[in-house]
Amino acid sequence: MTTFDKREEGFESKFAHDEELHFKAMARRNKLLGLWAAGLLGKTGADADAYAKEVVMADFEEAGDEDVFRKIAKDLEGKGVTEQQIRQQMNELIAQAVAQIQAGT
Repeated sequence: MTTFDKREEGFESKFAHDEELHFKAMARRNKLLGLWAAGLLGKTGADADAYAKEVVMADFEEAGDEDVFRKIAKDLEGKGVTEQQIRQQMNELIAQAVAQIQAGT
């Protein structure tokens, strides 16, 4: 194996690792977002966990965050939560999700 091949393999491995971490962080963020929204909807315990799973599953509808945003916005309609508040929560929770994954929790 040449040095170039080793470098290429290293880059491919790092890319795969980074993609896996990104996927895990987004799934964790969506779960945390679902739990946040569940609290605003008055759901607790198993109901809140089930709702959080619905939010995680909503992310598989299309690429990007808009599918998750639409679900949360629709479900929180009439609860006095603005689009800006939802997007801010999404941004804050991605940072929290990354920190949790890096900490191994």
